[in-house]
Amino acid sequence: MGSQRIFITGLGAVTAIGKNVEENLASLLAQKSGVGKIEILHSSHADEFPAAEIKLTDSELKATLGLQEGAKESRTTLLGMMAAGEALKQAGNHGNNHLRTGLISATTVGGMNTTEEYFFRFEHEPDTQVWIDKLDCGDSTKSIARLLGIKNYITTISTACSSSANAIMHGAELIKAGILDRALCGGTDALSRFTLNGFNSLMLLEKEWCRPFDIERKGLNLGEGAGFIMLESEESVRLNKSQILAELVGYANTNDAFHQTAASPDGKGAFSAMSGALKKAGIPTEKIDYINVHGTGTPNNDESESMGMKTLFGDNVPPFSSTKPYTGHTLGAAGGVEAVFSVLSILHGCIWPSLNFKNKMNEVDFGPQTSLITNLNIHYVLSNSFGFGGNNTSLLFAHYKTENP
Repeated sequence: MGSQRIFITGLGAVTAIGKNVEENLASLLAQKSGVGKIEILHSSHADEFPAAEIKLTDSELKATLGLQEGAKESRTTLLGMMAAGEALKQAGNHGNNHLRTGLISATTVGGMNTTEEYFFRFEHEPDTQVWIDKLDCGDSTKSIARLLGIKNYITTISTACSSSANAIMHGAELIKAGILDRALCGGTDALSRFTLNGFNSLMLLEKEWCRPFDIERKGLNLGEGAGFIMLESEESVRLNKSQILAELVGYANTNDAFHQTAASPDGKGAFSAMSGALKKAGIPTEKIDYINVHGTGTPNNDESESMGMKTLFGDNVPPFSSTKPYTGHTLGAAGGVEAVFSVLSILHGCIWPSLNFKNKMNEVDFGPQTSLITNLNIHYVLSNSFGFGGNNTSLLFAHYKTENP
């Protein structure tokens, strides 16, 4: 089972730059950011901090999904339903209902956005308990699975900002172990006052557009969204007659255990995750064509990730960029969204530019890609997702026709 190859056959994404994969791709190519004024979330900081908010109300999301207005689902769940449904639809299921399909969904805030609206009413309106229950992270996963008819394996992962990257890694391991034939993996998170206030208290928010890896960077822009990919075994691809989009050839999760909310400045955590993914795939550093970095725009994260890349790649750091200036930091959904963007990079031969970057950091002599590059032969893309507590995950995607060395 250990030699089982893992193929990607479906993509799904909803972010501030697009309601589906096609719209997200168009915005990436147009270098269009989704960061702007907060309009839907009720927050006293709406005029202070920009965010990448999806400009659809919960009612509009329900209508898009064909749900009744009275459906009691959190915004996190609704976003996850859209992206997971899109990935499942692309992967298809051509009469092979015996295939064991699982759902591994990730989130950090769960139904917090919805719970906040009802919390202070609960004491006087006990019937609002159903909305309080939506806070649980696993609630969104169960609802997504129920909508899509997935029953073989359902679980939720919450490891801060590496959550959905870990969901993808877990799905791959389940397939390799022979437990599943297919795994729909990713994550979903909605903006909430709790998140906005929490990051503000940590002094990690930027009052303008975020500038990853810039010497003047001050913080991140929060975002919301969902990203899912369908993973399939070789046998599942054959039986399902699936179209292969890319291959997941390597992954690694490590923990530097340095600090509750900060990464190790020397980049040991980032280095160990990236090097672990390459080692699992048997791919040398010079084969990497592009890195979709975690790149939050905070002073600590960008310094740590840069040092990790410097340690791993030396003087030959591959082209890299952060797509968070487009989507904001979608927290538990980030790894899923950026896995989709990484596969799109392979499929369309593009390296997405880092927006808003001007001047290099003092710690390293390199910076991110700042202009769109097209018509490339992209063979290997590394995607990084690093979370609070030093939980670091790197995924390595490959063009499916690329042969391992």
